[in-house]
Amino acid sequence: MRTNVHHLIEHRARSHPAAPALTVKNQTIGYGELWTSIRGAAAGLSSLGVTAEQRVAVYLDKRVETVAAVFGASAAGGVFVPVNPLLRSAQVRHILVDCAVTVLVTSPERWALLRGDLETCPDLEHVVVVGALPDDPPPCRYAVHPWEGLCTPRGGLPRAAAIDLDMAAIFYTSGSTGRPKGVVLSHRNLIAGAESVAQYLGNSADDVILAVLPLSFDAGFSQLTTAFSAGAHVVLMDYLLPGDVPRLCAQHGVTGLTCVPPLWVQIAEQKWPPHAVRSLRYFANTGGRLPKPTLDTLRAVFPDARPYLMYGLTEAFRSTYLDPAELDRRPGSIGKAIPGAQILVVRPDGSLCDPGEEGELVHRGALVALGYWNDPARSAERFRPVPRQEMPWRAPELAVWSGDNVIADEDGFLYFVGRRDEMIKTSGYRVSPTEIEDVVYETGRVRDAVALGVDDEDLGQRIQLVVTPATAGRFDTGALIGELSKRVPRYMVPSSVSVRAEIPRSPNGKFDRARLREELGP
Repeated sequence: MRTNVHHLIEHRARSHPAAPALTVKNQTIGYGELWTSIRGAAAGLSSLGVTAEQRVAVYLDKRVETVAAVFGASAAGGVFVPVNPLLRSAQVRHILVDCAVTVLVTSPERWALLRGDLETCPDLEHVVVVGALPDDPPPCRYAVHPWEGLCTPRGGLPRAAAIDLDMAAIFYTSGSTGRPKGVVLSHRNLIAGAESVAQYLGNSADDVILAVLPLSFDAGFSQLTTAFSAGAHVVLMDYLLPGDVPRLCAQHGVTGLTCVPPLWVQIAEQKWPPHAVRSLRYFANTGGRLPKPTLDTLRAVFPDARPYLMYGLTEAFRSTYLDPAELDRRPGSIGKAIPGAQILVVRPDGSLCDPGEEGELVHRGALVALGYWNDPARSAERFRPVPRQEMPWRAPELAVWSGDNVIADEDGFLYFVGRRDEMIKTSGYRVSPTEIEDVVYETGRVRDAVALGVDDEDLGQRIQLVVTPATAGRFDTGALIGELSKRVPRYMVPSSVSVRAEIPRSPNGKFDRARLREELGP
């Protein structure tokens, strides 16, 4: 019975120890060898005092030790906190302090950059360094240990007492305002999510999954758990250049690839030789709506691959997917609930919306997270009882109230309208930025587009558009505005267009709307 997330690997290691589990660069290891590394990590972390619910942060690029440390923390009974390797020192410090991390696993280079900030992390007791330590390390208020030697198997696993409802991980996610917040996930959340996604993607031991997204991102970590639940093979990739994606797909015979829209835009522009696409069975999108021109390009590049459009949020991992068979019949739909979840569309008073009526997406089921770390106020806002018209005797069941507005059609297929906190209120209308961005993409003039609402005394908000050109050379903003004026009502036409070589992104690869608002000013 798989009740802890590390059981996904342990069970496969016992039945198929030689089956390939991980590839990093030119190194491939089987499930048996990976499980040996995880057991060693668990023993080493336990020797440092890691016990039930203690937090272990992992701040590394993608390598075997990263996976071993994460799942080793679970096997030791602790809680793993994956930290995006792109984050800066102050951002890492916020995470370590916020969730009272006691053990940090990192590299010598990252440790050198963090050293000053780590001295002000009051709960940090140990730093485990993967790689060579300096000959004369500086004095620290915490203990420093080399990975090698510490993380070696020592008999059986520690006696971890975690059950499926206990904490397994904390994933930090950026909100529309304020610092990142920690979403607490249980073992049950992670296992149910892995099994659900593997079911609708049809994953099996024959799959080779290219892990492009950061492992600190719920969809990125899902590439591991989904693969391990099916006994598949994961190829780890630290995304630097989009041209590396087709190269690795060709080299390893990749069958599954999941990205966020900004990465897909870059990847779609690459040269894809026939041997790079031959094995691809599916491609999937998450983290925002994929522009239709990009989707059309990807379908042409991967003619034999099934496209899966997915919607999710860290607080519930994954919520919906659109069956590829429905893609052309239901353009713009985010699909229906994934296996094991129920999606409700709810009015502000908690009653259920009728088909065609806009309401808030509410997710219920085994994937609903435990809440926000040490933040009962925000948890109470987002995790609220399921709307019920029957069974008043039943104890309250918490669901995730997403903050996203959707519409369900007569057949139950859902359509994303926009985030409640990102809706643009202009000239008395409520406008979805996604709706504007879709029309901008349809012009073929831009590669990237972000629509924002900017405060305006007369309009309430005016619409500002930020774009990157589709081609090099002078960009004609007037021509773009003129084309938009023919396609949308006047109140939806942007009042200004800002042209950039690149649009800033969050560490998870999404467009960083909060940073754009700060840079653009009032």
